[in-house]
Amino acid sequence: MANSAGSRKRARQAEKRRQHNASLRSMVRTYFKKVLKAIASGDQAAAQDAYKVAQPLLDSSVNKGIFKKNKIARTKSRLNARIKAMAA
Repeated sequence: MANSAGSRKRARQAEKRRQHNASLRSMVRTYFKKVLKAIASGDQAAAQDAYKVAQPLLDSSVNKGIFKKNKIARTKSRLNARIKAMAA
């Protein structure tokens, strides 16, 4: 347990940040799942719209340090490939 006043404050801040980051991470995953659900439904227009909504959120999560840059790049690439494959 934190003993000094400074370490107690650090512990409070760390917990607050952890909860905030968990909320953001959950939100991004939810939008990712919405795109997957639209792809599974077979409606390319709906999937494209869901992807357009999710893309800026995915990018902003990288800037906030929630996810690594390459993970989001890989995720966006795979989603976009699956959406494009629906046309064929």
